Amino acid sequence: MPPLDADALLETLDPEQREVATTLAGPVCVLAGAGTGKTRAITSRIAYGVHSGVYVPQRVLAVTFTARAAGEMRTRLRDLGAAGVQARTFHAAALRQLRYFWPRHVGGELPTLLDHKAALVAESAGRLRLPTDRPTVRDLAAEIEWVKLTLTDRDDYAAAAAKAARVPPAGLDPATITKLLSTYEQVKRDRTVIDFEDVLLYTVALLAEHRQVSDAVRSQYHHLVVDEFQDVSPLQKALLDQWLGDRDEICVVGDPHQTIYTFAGASPAFLTSFPQQHPGTRVVRLVRDYRSTPQVVELANRLLAASPRATRGGVELQAMRPPGPAAELREHADETAEAAWVAARIAELIRGGLPASEAAVLFRTNGQSQAYEQALAEAGVPYLLRGGERFFDRPEVREARLLLRGAARSADAGDLRSTVRAVLSGSGWNESPPQGGGAVRDRWESLAALARLADDLVAARPDAALRDFVAELDERADAQHAPTVEGVTLASLHAAKGLEWDAVFIVGATEGMIPITYADTVEAVEEERRLLYVGVTRARERITITWAAARTPGGRAGRRPSRFLDGLHAGRRASGPDGTERGARKRRTPAVCRVCGRALGSPVARKLGRCEDCPSSYDEGLFERLREWRAEQAKAASVPAYVVFTDATLVALAEARPSTERELLAVSGVGRTKLERYGDDVLRLCAGDSAPDAAADGTQVPTDDSSKKIDCT
Repeated sequence: MPPLDADALLETLDPEQREVATTLAGPVCVLAGAGTGKTRAITSRIAYGVHSGVYVPQRVLAVTFTARAAGEMRTRLRDLGAAGVQARTFHAAALRQLRYFWPRHVGGELPTLLDHKAALVAESAGRLRLPTDRPTVRDLAAEIEWVKLTLTDRDDYAAAAAKAARVPPAGLDPATITKLLSTYEQVKRDRTVIDFEDVLLYTVALLAEHRQVSDAVRSQYHHLVVDEFQDVSPLQKALLDQWLGDRDEICVVGDPHQTIYTFAGASPAFLTSFPQQHPGTRVVRLVRDYRSTPQVVELANRLLAASPRATRGGVELQAMRPPGPAAELREHADETAEAAWVAARIAELIRGGLPASEAAVLFRTNGQSQAYEQALAEAGVPYLLRGGERFFDRPEVREARLLLRGAARSADAGDLRSTVRAVLSGSGWNESPPQGGGAVRDRWESLAALARLADDLVAARPDAALRDFVAELDERADAQHAPTVEGVTLASLHAAKGLEWDAVFIVGATEGMIPITYADTVEAVEEERRLLYVGVTRARERITITWAAARTPGGRAGRRPSRFLDGLHAGRRASGPDGTERGARKRRTPAVCRVCGRALGSPVARKLGRCEDCPSSYDEGLFERLREWRAEQAKAASVPAYVVFTDATLVALAEARPSTERELLAVSGVGRTKLERYGDDVLRLCAGDSAPDAAADGTQVPTDDSSKKIDCT
């Protein structure tokens, strides 16, 4: 039920969020770290303004980048009693205005809006006798979008691309791209259509050239709120400037540390320079992280602190959650062992009560997904791929399998490695990766993964022939095509932006992958660091980063872990799927306050688990009784205490005080197995009763390999 008065809106906000909510006059700049409740803060600000009579809902425009984010904002505003506020994406807001004003001030109907520009890009490329395969067309379309979003004049493309250290797609030269840009615009005129970037360009032009239009829009929207401001492009900034005019009633929210789309035209400079552009700006920093445990937050902070060129204007996070498992950095002997270990670890967590949908495997490129699709399938763990097609569903992989099947029927002799590479070469693939990223690079990565699978089969079966390889691919495809309803998320680091899970595994963290090999400028490398930071901050409870010393079993262990991990782990050890390792060193994790996240210095504070002046967030008496009971259980089973329950789980129990099995199962760290083993004891303790002796029924506590983790703190 929505609050009935303005003050009720402020009761659940922390001091910084409350400052955002009550600062109703602009300009306001909110620097909001990951997990700090920025959406809550800005929606509370709008609702507080509405309930206090300062804002009229229909006079507020809130813009963001995705339809999902805009929908979430509308839902929250409605729940807060502020229905009527316009919460839209940039394109949706601009298109609404364009459709209204175009007939009145330009005349005639607005040209048809293209759903996708690929067909027109392909036609334009065809007129210039350029390649028109799907990956190349996707990359050319992305380049056209970059030119428009950065407000680059077509004739200045070569200079602008050189200044941005941008490699033209598909191996084309800048002059050819300039011709393509002109041809594409001509094709659009011939078809009487516009694309999504034109929606913004035409709206900016209407507002700039027609005083009646700009006056009408500015009188309609008195207050602007812009989310994810670090992702604003020059074109979007130009539109915001037109909406705003000479007023200062704007609130922007963003995090420079999460700028990961500069390749698509985004610029964090608009956020970091906002106070200089708008004198008198009220800057508010949201630093309290409610999403992640102190261990996750510390790793994220240290990752950024190690940068020789820290991103200006960001915030250092302060963890507000109780402690959780130590962050884990783990080296594996090879990629096969890495994928198998990750799949086995996820399966173990699921058996312990973690929902499959609360685990994610994140990688730098989509070409890395195949090994994890296969490993999870073999472990019987359901999964879903976000932001892309499953490996064997990708067009280039389907085409390659057809070519390989045909080759197997016509000739099945010769070295398998060489034969597979010859077939792949027939479809345009070669051993050397293309420069830059994009769809062409994604296609190369997928076909390279097929070549590596052939290497793996030869390593396992030296006498394998091409027909064996085709059969192996068929089996893998069949195993991975089973439909799933709920599963582990497989996603690229870019696709993970804006999402979160209890357990996150960032895989393949080697030099050449993170940072990617074509990040060859200081700015590009720092964006790769921010990309890894975004991946780390997706985790609520557990963060694990893995890499492989060699590509194939028995291969040369010449790979180095990502430079971003330098100094973040106390030792490196190789491990296989069975968890056997070597070379481990451990260090004590610094104790932090469960309430404010600060380091604990005194023995008394460390015993309390919080600063002596911080209020307790749980029943300390129950926590102590649970600790004593846990010690008895651990002693009886001859295992470390955390194998029974971690401190974080004991804190959660002391906070929740569950009274039923269902409530107990909802506590993080209590799965079905532990519910059956300890449920009765814990419920008695939470009810205030005593629990029976640990050894009364001879219960044995199973061991795990958690003591083998690398302590990266």
